[in-house]
Amino acid sequence: MAELMHDDAVVSSAQRDADCAAAASGVSIRELGAVGEHAEAIALLSRIWRRSPENPVVPPELMRALSKAGNYIGGAFADDRLVGVAIAFHADPERHALYSHIAGISAESAGRSIGFALKQHQRAWALGRGIDAIEWTFDPLVARNAHFNITKLGARPQEYLSDFYGAMTDGVNSDDETDRLLMRWELRDAGVALRAHGSSPQPETRMPGDRTVAVPPDIERTRREDRAEAQVWRLRVREQLTRALDAGGRIVGFDRTEGYIIRPERTTA
Repeated sequence: MAELMHDDAVVSSAQRDADCAAAASGVSIRELGAVGEHAEAIALLSRIWRRSPENPVVPPELMRALSKAGNYIGGAFADDRLVGVAIAFHADPERHALYSHIAGISAESAGRSIGFALKQHQRAWALGRGIDAIEWTFDPLVARNAHFNITKLGARPQEYLSDFYGAMTDGVNSDDETDRLLMRWELRDAGVALRAHGSSPQPETRMPGDRTVAVPPDIERTRREDRAEAQVWRLRVREQLTRALDAGGRIVGFDRTEGYIIRPERTTA
């Protein structure tokens, strides 16, 4: 009974945190279940990823099937206008995780922490279903996403995936290899809960032997202005992170100036 009460407390706390995050961002967040809502979500994601209507980010039939099968499709609304979407599906039972496939916020709503609010809604939804973690991937060259995922949410990189998706035809990933970092967000972790409350965690304490892997401050701008330089960054970060992780190192933090903080296997906190 004590364990059940503890679980109930965790779920209730996560729901309160999600409600507070949504209110602070000026949005309401709920699951999307109707066909029309799914179509609106697909249209928003396609605009964000600059995909044509004939080549949507998520096919309507798949969206409908994901919803019917009990997966997560969340939408953030500002004045009844859909401004953010997140889609996740259940992973292998052994992983005890939800896999977050895609999440996006409209350009005009950027800078309001709506993405943080959506992730907190997703966290509360998952915990309410007995799910311990959420996993997703992101482009390791995008510094703002690294900061958001590692520092603001408290998720931790698990694996470097070279050219994970292969060639993509959207307006974000075209003409580049789709390297990704696999993240795992332990939903019951004390540091994760602290961040969900809105508290800023202490910076990662550096240990002897820690090293860093730099990333460009704005890879999107670099891609627009100098594709060759962007490719240099891709190969450099791929080589350095892959070598560090293959040697047993862990990514324990992200610094806006220095990049990823790598802790060698032999170093313990």
